[in-house]
Amino acid sequence: MSQGVRTRPESSAQALSKAYDTALLDLDGVVYAGGNAIAHAVDSLITARAGGMHLAYVTNNALRTPDAVAAHLTELGIPAQASDVVTSAQAVARLIADQVPQGSRVLVIGGEGLRVALRERGLEPVESADDDPAAVVQGYGGPEMTWGRLAEACYAVARGVPWFASNTDLTIPGARGIAPGNGAAVEVVRIATGARPQVAGKPLPPMHRETILRTGAKRPLVVGDRLDTDIEGAFNGGVDSLLVLTGVTDGAQLLAAPPQHRPTYVDADLRGLLTGQPEVAREGDGFRCGGWTARAGAEQLELTGDGEVLDGLRALCAAAWTAGGENACALDGGKALARLGL
Repeated sequence: MSQGVRTRPESSAQALSKAYDTALLDLDGVVYAGGNAIAHAVDSLITARAGGMHLAYVTNNALRTPDAVAAHLTELGIPAQASDVVTSAQAVARLIADQVPQGSRVLVIGGEGLRVALRERGLEPVESADDDPAAVVQGYGGPEMTWGRLAEACYAVARGVPWFASNTDLTIPGARGIAPGNGAAVEVVRIATGARPQVAGKPLPPMHRETILRTGAKRPLVVGDRLDTDIEGAFNGGVDSLLVLTGVTDGAQLLAAPPQHRPTYVDADLRGLLTGQPEVAREGDGFRCGGWTARAGAEQLELTGDGEVLDGLRALCAAAWTAGGENACALDGGKALARLGL
């Protein structure tokens, strides 16, 4: 294995809220789902901030403005300002502004968050492919997004207008379950035109750049629920990450994670910010965390012992990631996860 491949979750003697100066928090699936606060999120964030940790809310969802997101967080009981919020709309607007002249028209396929971010960069949002746009930008437009809006994007992109996307998350978690995300709508335009957009959002560098520019974080901790955006974004940015299991990632996906999707820490929810993280230690041919020991067998992952569920999962991560090395682990972890109730 090459140096730097993570083979187990790390430990922390300090509470994570003390070990890092800034939490870069995803929103959907981490702080709230479908507009409602996730269990323990509000109290955990208030406590972390009271202890001196700066909280920044970093979302691939380009639908709402920072003001609207901050107002929503405040309504949930987490006082926030627009300056605490970083969106993929802001990241993609900067990306576009770096490539087109000041004052250029940009065809917007998405919500108000994109329009506000474009105006902030001195660009003019327009609604039609016939408005002579210098660029097309596509972001999540909510469940009311019509087929006609996607058609406008196709008309412009097919004419050779540069195409940008805030993000390509295929799904978005909500109160009723998992719904199509902006990435699904981007695929519609890609299939119709054969083109591919420049993408700004997590896990790509433009989003990390936007976040660091706006927060000034020196020792940030990315906190998210998605391996392919939050955790990979942290990996690409060279910063640590905490995966919480309140969104789209399940135990099987975590065990099969390739190196760029392996988080520094794993916890059930945002209470993980307020505690240290236990050691995952090698023990013989396996790995021990708390009362659990996990090993890589010939065909499946094996788990023995008892104790806290998350300790068992951390031990399984170590066994799976070590077995996988620079690749995803192919061993079956179903039986071991079932023992943990995951």
